[in-house]
Amino acid sequence: VQLVESGGGSVQPGGSLRLSCAASGSIFSINGMGWYRQAPGKQRELVAIRTSSNSTDYGDSVKGRFTISRVNNEYTVYLLMNDLKPEDTAVYYCNARGYESNWEAYNSWGPGTQVTVSS
Repeated sequence: VQLVESGGGSVQPGGSLRLSCAASGSIFSINGMGWYRQAPGKQRELVAIRTSSNSTDYGDSVKGRFTISRVNNEYTVYLLMNDLKPEDTAVYYCNARGYESNWEAYNSWGPGTQVTVSS
C-alpha cells in the first residue's frame, strides 16, 4: 500500500494548513489512518488518527487545534491544522494500517511532508 502526502509548507504563527494523504494499492481494509510528526532531535509522535469505526485520537499538544477527517471511499485522510505554533514545525508522516486484498497485513508510511511555522 502506497501513501502520497501533500499540503505541507511554511506558514506564520496562528496560520492554518491542510495536509492530505491518499492511499493506493491492493487495499482490502484500512483499520486506521492518520498522521505522525517528527521534529529535529525528537522522537516521532502521534498527531491524529482515525479508525475505520470513525473514532479519533489526537496528540495532547494538538487537541482543539487540529482536526482529522477521512473519506473512506477515496482512501484519503485530511489534517486541518489551525492556530499553528512554532513548536508544530516538523516533518509530518501519513500512516495507514490494515489488510491487503491477499489478507496480508500492512503498516505503511508516506515519505513525509515538511511543515514550518515561523515568523
